Amino acid sequence: MIAGLMIYVPAIANFWTNRLNDRLAAANTAALVLDAAPLGMVPDSLARQILTSVGARAVAIKMGQQRRLLASADPPATIDHDVDLRTLTVWSAIVESLETMLERGNQSIRVVGPAPGGAQFIEVVIDEAPLRQAMYRFSRNLILVSLLIATLSAGLVYLALHYLFVRPMRRLTANLVGFHENPESAARIIVPSQRGDEIGIAERELSDMQRDLVSMLSQKSRLAALGLAVSKINHDLRNLLASSQLLSDQLASVPDPRVQRFAPKLMRSLERAIDFCQSTLSYGRAQEAEPDRRMIQVEPVVTEVRESAGLAADASITWISAIERGLSIDADPDQLFRVLLNLVRNAAQALESAKGDAATLQIRITGRREGSVAIIEVSDTGPGVPAKAREHLFEAFQTSGRPGGSGLGLAIAAELVRAHGGDIHLVEGTIGATFRVSIPDRPVELQSVRNERARA
Repeated sequence: MIAGLMIYVPAIANFWTNRLNDRLAAANTAALVLDAAPLGMVPDSLARQILTSVGARAVAIKMGQQRRLLASADPPATIDHDVDLRTLTVWSAIVESLETMLERGNQSIRVVGPAPGGAQFIEVVIDEAPLRQAMYRFSRNLILVSLLIATLSAGLVYLALHYLFVRPMRRLTANLVGFHENPESAARIIVPSQRGDEIGIAERELSDMQRDLVSMLSQKSRLAALGLAVSKINHDLRNLLASSQLLSDQLASVPDPRVQRFAPKLMRSLERAIDFCQSTLSYGRAQEAEPDRRMIQVEPVVTEVRESAGLAADASITWISAIERGLSIDADPDQLFRVLLNLVRNAAQALESAKGDAATLQIRITGRREGSVAIIEVSDTGPGVPAKAREHLFEAFQTSGRPGGSGLGLAIAAELVRAHGGDIHLVEGTIGATFRVSIPDRPVELQSVRNERARA
């Protein structure tokens, strides 16, 4: 509205000024004709015709000190308004034009302007009513043209908004609704456009998010299927392990020294396997049992890991153990065994594809304590971890590059370490691959210590 007024007011003032200038120009032409005729030689009828064509009631001209009335047809008794176009300002034109439109009745206006030849000025008396009617027609036409332009502009803006924003947003909304109905279908993933604005960015980000979600849901489905399959085989596998345990009990009664040496380790392995089976391979249920933590010696666990991995009798790989004397760790012994066994087996499998002798193919396990944190490192001299695999190193089904590998070893190890409040990561800048496991001690409850001392 304000913009329309700012356009209309100057426009109507300009029309009013131009209309008066047109009347003056026509009066100048009539003045030349009337002034050229001998005095009294212009008939009244011709003078009236000239004034009618000019749209004036009287025309006068001033030359020197003489003011001469060139023609007059029913001149008004009084002049209601005087307009001098020689000194008219923009603001005056706006005010005068608005007054003309708001007036009522047929008043008279005397318009003064420059005259041709040697005359000082020319003045013409016109009726206000025809001027007002012309201004009304001009206002109407201006409003109609403005409405037409506004309608066309609004239509163009609407079409531009519709094609640039509304349709793409409807497409995004429809895709979100369709994807919500079946989020596991890759066919519901949006195909992003080549737009470079925010909507294009939103389409590409939505497409990436949907792809990640489809992949994650597919992985979760595989995990659910794995859990179901494990539940089905758990009963029979547990029975087989129980039978093996009975046989190992009978084998332990054999007096052979070698049998007596290995029978306890065999029984311990079978017990661990039965317990692990009893939990229905809890990783398949995405839930590990809470660790039964206590202070244990690291060296015996490392020795058991070496024997379980089959490296004690393997002469092709050099085993190096550098555990600090008397190093203890606050951890669940079974879960710590599983963590180290997964890391050692991965190292041994990495060395299977490497070329070299026992001097160059090495697995090194070190352990030390830094304050209240126990640190164990498992390293090998193999080819190392590929750069692509490092992005999802501890995610299930992501890092196994071996035929037949499940990609679960590092994921299980990471979950067990984190259950202890610890951390596991790949050490950068080493030969082969080095994994560092850090497990902090549990905070000591001073009240419990005081109670134990009091009972002692």
